Amino acid sequence: MAKKDNGTRVRDALRAGAQLPHPGSSPVGPGKKAKGEKKLATAGERLDALQEALYAEGQAGGGRSVLLVLQGMDTAGKGGTVRHVLGLVNPMGVRYKGFKVPTPAERRHDFLWRVRRELPAPGQLGVFDRSHYEDVLVPRVSGLLTAAERRRRYSQINAFEKELEAEGTTIVKVFLHISPEEQLRRLVARLETPEKLWKFSPSDVEARGHWGAYAQAYSDVLARTSTEHAPWYVVPADRKWYRNWAVAELLIETLTELAPAFPHPHFDVAGELSRLRGDGVPA
Repeated sequence: MAKKDNGTRVRDALRAGAQLPHPGSSPVGPGKKAKGEKKLATAGERLDALQEALYAEGQAGGGRSVLLVLQGMDTAGKGGTVRHVLGLVNPMGVRYKGFKVPTPAERRHDFLWRVRRELPAPGQLGVFDRSHYEDVLVPRVSGLLTAAERRRRYSQINAFEKELEAEGTTIVKVFLHISPEEQLRRLVARLETPEKLWKFSPSDVEARGHWGAYAQAYSDVLARTSTEHAPWYVVPADRKWYRNWAVAELLIETLTELAPAFPHPHFDVAGELSRLRGDGVPA
């Protein structure tokens, strides 16, 4: 059952803890689809205004940016979140990257090398659809990393994210938490819908067979890499409308705290208005 919305910050309610919320729950915010969709529309207006201010700030020489990291099992809705949440803002100020299996060229470098190349520039809202965490999760489940190697990568990731914070990038890490029952429904829907077949891969079924191993891997990631400077947020993802609202609110709270400001003009506004009105060109 959804809790009453009593002003609790979404970041506080969804911050990763010892126990994960149920994938179909509403730990904070709306509990019904109609209300959630209405709130998302309103949230879109606020998010758009905040993102535009951040972009304008960056264009004027500001050094701050935001990076949204989306992780989750197949069908958890990473792409859907990008479409429905980031589609609410001006794409000019968004930098999107979907990480896939490393290429041979990428494998010749440290695992963070390809990630550094895709970081948002000042003023941008960056989005990682999968991320550097794939280089811990997948090798772990595949048995390609020893426990010592995993711990080393956790330390590297924590240091990397601390470095980003020091350079002006605020990281919002979101684990989209889906249930195996809902994943099954979505995979079946993909196979039964011709327009969705392009989303399906036989590897999805193979990964599903390792559900327990991935669940443990994610549990360790949340425990070892949720820090004060880059905490993890767990968003129940069985209901798409709730997932979209929650991620939008996480971004809004983050940007509101950053309080990006439109830059002051370096020219005489009144003088330019007078010049336009008296230029003799027909209006």
